[in-house]
Amino acid sequence: MIVILLKDVKGTGKAGDVVNVSDGHARNLLIPKGFATEASEGKIRNIEHQKALLEEKKAADYAKAEALAQKLSELTVNIATKSGEGGRLFGSITSKDVADALKAQHKVDIDKKKFAMDQPIKNIGETEVLIKLYYDISAKLKVNVTG
Repeated sequence: MIVILLKDVKGTGKAGDVVNVSDGHARNLLIPKGFATEASEGKIRNIEHQKALLEEKKAADYAKAEALAQKLSELTVNIATKSGEGGRLFGSITSKDVADALKAQHKVDIDKKKFAMDQPIKNIGETEVLIKLYYDISAKLKVNVTG
């Protein structure tokens, strides 16, 4: 029996896949539990159309992320804070601080979770911060901390 999987099923396939399974497996497990639906010509065309739309959306998101990465690599964010002797800050600059400063200074809104900072910034000076925009696109943003 040919079915369209509605959810990921281990050993059978991923959601949206059109697979050929035994009649008993389809009738006794997949269809009653809502893991699959019986395939028809219209349903298969609908699934293919949805996959094509998803691919177009991914391509558009990828292009948008590349453009944003190019823009971010040219920007510098300035953050002023209190510091002690030797250039050490009294606190630290976290990814939230950098995201807020980026939004305030350059009107670019990026979630703080996308900043790949191993440790907060604790010294005065210029630092490069890595921002993961898409699964394989990242940008380096210059952060200038002054005391």
